[in-house]
Formats: sequence, structure tokens, C-alpha cells
Amino acid sequence: MQSTAGEILDLERYTTEVATAAQSASRVLSTVEGALKNRWLRRAAERIREKTPEIVAANQLDVQAAPGFGLNAAAIDRLTLTPSRLLSVAEALEQIAMLTDPVGEVIEGSIRPNGLRVARVRAPLGVVFFIYESRPNVTVDAAAICVKSGNAVILRGGKEAFHSNQVLHRVLSDALVEVGLPRDCVQLVSTTDRQAVGHFLRMSDKISVTIPRGGKSLIERVAAEARMPVIKHFDGICHVYVDRLADQAMAREIVVNSKCQRPGVCNAAECLLVHAEIAAEFLPAVGRDLVARGVELRCCARSHVLLPGSRLATEEDFHTEFLDLIMAVRVVEDLEQAITHIDSHSSHHTDAIVTNDLQAAERFLAAVDSSAVMVNASTRFNDGGELGLGAEIGISTDKFHARGPCGLRELTTYKYMVRGSGQIRS
Repeated sequence: MQSTAGEILDLERYTTEVATAAQSASRVLSTVEGALKNRWLRRAAERIREKTPEIVAANQLDVQAAPGFGLNAAAIDRLTLTPSRLLSVAEALEQIAMLTDPVGEVIEGSIRPNGLRVARVRAPLGVVFFIYESRPNVTVDAAAICVKSGNAVILRGGKEAFHSNQVLHRVLSDALVEVGLPRDCVQLVSTTDRQAVGHFLRMSDKISVTIPRGGKSLIERVAAEARMPVIKHFDGICHVYVDRLADQAMAREIVVNSKCQRPGVCNAAECLLVHAEIAAEFLPAVGRDLVARGVELRCCARSHVLLPGSRLATEEDFHTEFLDLIMAVRVVEDLEQAITHIDSHSSHHTDAIVTNDLQAAERFLAAVDSSAVMVNASTRFNDGGELGLGAEIGISTDKFHARGPCGLRELTTYKYMVRGSGQIRS
């Protein structure tokens, strides 16, 4: 059935076998004790440390091939695994092991007048089909968070990280067998053929949910073709609004961190809004900070005058997720105009206000409809680890089932457990 690396001769048969195996594994995994899942997480962390030279060597094959796939510097950075990054990956596994297991958690309970004891209890979703691009560390994060929450996972990484993902998957699956869990709890799609994705997206009888994490075209395809629920976000068009009563030194640090700390990720800021009353003072200062870090500023007419060397923005710039050292800038008259701008341009991912005005902060929190709304903090904090979820499998801008970082609880559903003593309905 398989001819050469990454090529499958009978895709329909192969994808069906993978999904069927995942479904069987999920039934086992849904009932195992949390201690066994934690044992796997800790053993996987040990194996990553032991296999670091092998993982780095495989990753270098991907890094060397990256320019041929058209990856820019930010994308190559996301692709690259170093010993220090792998140490962080291993530590993340151990941190997830310390988190409370959501499976079996009683959300609420009651006793009915007829004596029925009713409990609403967290339960795994089942099988997660996870599609992602050139970030091999995500292979480990996704596997960890799925297994910990009682779900089997089918991982479909991008061709750019093919060698890295294969060796990481081998480490994870060998650790599963060592601790007595089914190897098929974590499977890696072994072909880069895009048609395989289409086969999986039609398997609503075997796959419970699909989570795409990557570029807009990938997510649009999944949303259009999937016959099962999808947890997703299309864009990360994130804003920082600097209010008239902002601490300007704080605001400069927040803006620079939001844009520059990792410009190629979905929670990096793409647009700066500044209150007109402080624009003349604040913009030249923050502009110098940003330009010193290589940021290209695309400005409205008013901010363009205050920022020599900037370029005039088009309206399209305010609707763009740059994922690069580029930032759109606009002067707004007041808080309400900032909220209106965000409402019409934001992707409802992450938006922040910097202000010492409590009323302005509360108005912003209430009016901005995004998965995370920040006050006096970088947009970069919309992240599962930073918000206390441990790891995350993605950030959702949907409103049903899960919103914001998707951690352990977001990968569960619930069921009613009803205990009686012979009650019948009259």
C-alpha cells in the first residue's frame, strides 16, 4: 500500500484504517486512569531528552529544505528545533502531567424530587483530527493535550516538517507502548498527499472533531469540506489601542512586545490605534522603538505625518494579518472610534487596551467581542500556557463549544450520568 516515503498507493484504504484504529484506541483511552496518562507524559518527556540529537538531526533536514518550500525567515524560525527548545517541549509535557485530569469531573449535580441523582460529567470528544503546518513542536503539544483529555489524535503535519514530525511521533508512540497504552492513541499521517486530508474530512462516523492550525487557505478548505465539527480561527488580526490616559512608557513596551516578540504568530499585534489627544507625543516615540526593531509602519494620513519614513496605508492593510515585522497604524478620536474600528477590522482573536482609566478599560472589555480582551497587557498572552491551561491545541474564534485557547477542558464534552433506585416515569 505504501510505495516510497510519504506516498500511499490506496489513500482511501489507508485513511480508513488510520481512522478506525484511532476510534478503537479512543474507546480504551476514554476509560483509563489519569495516572497512566501522566506516566506516558513523563516517559515521553524523558525520551525527548534522550533522543534530542536524533530529533535535531532530523529537523535540520527540514530546515535545509525550507527555502525550497518558500518559507520566510519567521516560518523557518517556527520550524527550527534546538536542544533548548526541545528541553522546553519536554518540560511542557511534565507540566501537562501536573494538570488536573478533566475526564470524569462533575460539572454540576442534583437530586430530583423523585430521588434520581443527576450529574453532568466531563467526557472525551473521541477522535481528534489535527491538521497543522510547519511547527513540529506542535506535534508534541497536540498529542499531549489530546491524550491527557482522553482523546485519540490523528496528526497531519505539513510537508515542511516531515522528517521532524516522524521522529517526534516515533518517540511519542514508543512511550505509549512502554506504559501500556495503545500505540494508535497518537497516529501521524504518513503521506503528504493533500487528497488524504479530504478522505479524513469525510469520516464523521469515526472522527469527532477536526482542528486546523495554519494558514487561512488551509482553514478555509477544512471549514468547507469537513463533515464533522471544526474548531478554528481564520486570522489573527490583533489590535493594541493606546488610550488618552495610558502610561506611555508602559504602552510603548506593550506595543513593541505585542508586535515584535514573535511577529509570525496569530496573537502578535497587527494594528496600533492611538487616541488623538496623545498621538503627537506618543507616536514618534513608539515609532522609533518599532523601527529600531525592523518594523515597517503603514499609517493613516494623520499618523503618517507624525512618523517620518512610514508609508501610507491602504484600507486593505487594516484587514491584513501580516505575520511579519509590519504594522498598520491609525489615529482615532476616542475610545468609541477605537472600538468601532476593531469591530469592523478585527478577526475577534485578541485585542488590547492600554489605559489608566478604569471606566475606559471596563467599556473596552465589555464592547470588544474577541476571544481574549486584554487591559494593560501584551496580546501575546492569549496562549494556553500563559493563561494557565498548560498547553493548547489552538486558539478558537468560534463561539460554540470552545473559544480562545483550547486546552484540556475544551477537548471534552459532557454527558449526564443518572443514578436511580427503580424510578419509572408516570
